[in-house]
Amino acid sequence: MFWGGMALTCLGRGLEAGVPLFVRLGVNRIADHSVALVGPIAGILGLVLARYVTVAFGRKYVREVGVRVGSRIRERLYWHLEQQGPKFFARFATGDLMARAINDLNFVRQLVSMGTRTVIVLGFSGLVAFGFMLTLSAQLTLWLLPVMPFIALVGFILSSHIFRQSLRVQEGFSTLSEMVQENLNGIRTIQTYAQEDREIARFEALSTSYADYYFRMTLLNAGLNAWMMVFTGVATVIIMGYGGWSVLHGAMSVGTFTAFVLYLALIVAPMQQSGQMVSLFQRGASAAARLFEVLDYEPEIHDAPDAAPLEHVGGGITIQHLTFFYPRRASGREQRLSRGAMAIVPDDGDGHAALQNLSLEIKPGEMIAILGRVGAGKSTLLRMMVRLLDPPPGTVYLDGRDIRLLPLEQVRSQIALVPQDPILFADELGHNIAYDNPKRDMAEIRSVAEAADLEDTINSFPDGFRTLVGERGVTLSGGQKQRASLARGLIRDTPVLLLDDCFSSVDTETEEHILGRLKALRGGRTTILVSHRVSTARHADRILVLDDGRIGEFGTHAELMARNGAYAMFSRVQGRHAEREADHLRAHGVSLPEAGQ
Repeated sequence: MFWGGMALTCLGRGLEAGVPLFVRLGVNRIADHSVALVGPIAGILGLVLARYVTVAFGRKYVREVGVRVGSRIRERLYWHLEQQGPKFFARFATGDLMARAINDLNFVRQLVSMGTRTVIVLGFSGLVAFGFMLTLSAQLTLWLLPVMPFIALVGFILSSHIFRQSLRVQEGFSTLSEMVQENLNGIRTIQTYAQEDREIARFEALSTSYADYYFRMTLLNAGLNAWMMVFTGVATVIIMGYGGWSVLHGAMSVGTFTAFVLYLALIVAPMQQSGQMVSLFQRGASAAARLFEVLDYEPEIHDAPDAAPLEHVGGGITIQHLTFFYPRRASGREQRLSRGAMAIVPDDGDGHAALQNLSLEIKPGEMIAILGRVGAGKSTLLRMMVRLLDPPPGTVYLDGRDIRLLPLEQVRSQIALVPQDPILFADELGHNIAYDNPKRDMAEIRSVAEAADLEDTINSFPDGFRTLVGERGVTLSGGQKQRASLARGLIRDTPVLLLDDCFSSVDTETEEHILGRLKALRGGRTTILVSHRVSTARHADRILVLDDGRIGEFGTHAELMARNGAYAMFSRVQGRHAEREADHLRAHGVSLPEAGQ
């Protein structure tokens, strides 16, 4: 389609190149006092009409190619982003990626649909015009040749400067987008700390810097265009001077001179637009470089060449001598871009060991609780099981198979992870719960909402399950978002369910209701839950206590209490805290249920 469109467009330019010949014929007949002008006029009208049709269809096809290329790159870029892991998102900020996906991609699309077409068409027009000029007057045509090297030299010198400045402009736009995205996500914190003026000042400084970059690029473009105008002016003066002298001395007819001037216009047009084309190509090149910086980034988590799925997933998990490192210190850019634990960059070096020589076996159908202080490695372990972080080979097994030798699609479809910090989409609440399959029956959605102790809350909303939750679930409380996220995990009914401290924003009474339903609902399937509460952990079949990435204790609630170690200490501390809270409530006249109720 592209080359077909180019052929039609060039054909149109070729037809246009025939017009000066009819003009020459008409002018010469006028000079000879002839009235036989019907032929030249009809010829000009026919060529103009044919040119209009061919150029219109040619431009349509080429621009359609540009739109399709932009769409293909956009789809490929989005697919590529969906495959990336934590290293990638620690390196590239969300605002920067948005700028590349929109601004840079648009420059590449313009380069394909307009820049390439214009260069080829103008180059073709110039060559055709130059050929006709040689046939009309070779001597006059050769007078133009000394100008050409200067055009190429100026274009070459300024193009490299325009490329570098275009890169600065696009990086400045990415920085602006990054700051806006970060500020909008953290708007509550900004307003809470009354930092609006400081953030506005930061934005103004970045915006001024971006404007300065853009102004410098505009100066380069203006300088390039000005030089091209100078060269075209020189060429025009040469033609008018020498050509006019030839006409006055009878060496050239007035018609030929007129045709020569018209052909000069066909050559001058590429010269005048060459500055714009250099700018467009350099901006497109810098945009393409930024896009391919993302597209060439290989995902660190991917299917092994010999990956093969399990015929049946029972839910047994084995950990053997698992050691995993995070870097001691990320780079300055990564530190600035990282947002929370999901953005931590794995490292194979000698940084901080999140997990150290960890070995345990979880039987199919068991409920395992994991306790430990902040930074003990609880969330890291869960993310290893679902391969959001890749474990070292031969350390994590699902039903006896190394998890790295299983297809990612099977691992993540058979192991559901409910994170501590839930992300809800700007959609209806029911659609968020049934995110994995929007065609789920409403009875199924209601069932898991009830299991997550969310049904009464939903019934209190005027629109029920059709309530719009806003971006990132902004209209819901922390506990409501956690329970909605839990329902989203439960509805998948996977052989393995990982709950990463997803009750932290839920009160203990609601948590008891949920855990009671959870045990009944998950009977016979593996459930692993991370918690800071002993009241949560005691519902599990066995309890794992992590201490600085190592196994501190592992056993049943009764066994660990009898051992009188870290778990028993957690139980006593949390018990005393609960008693103080109860005494405080009673002192304020709040009646509490008796023990055992």
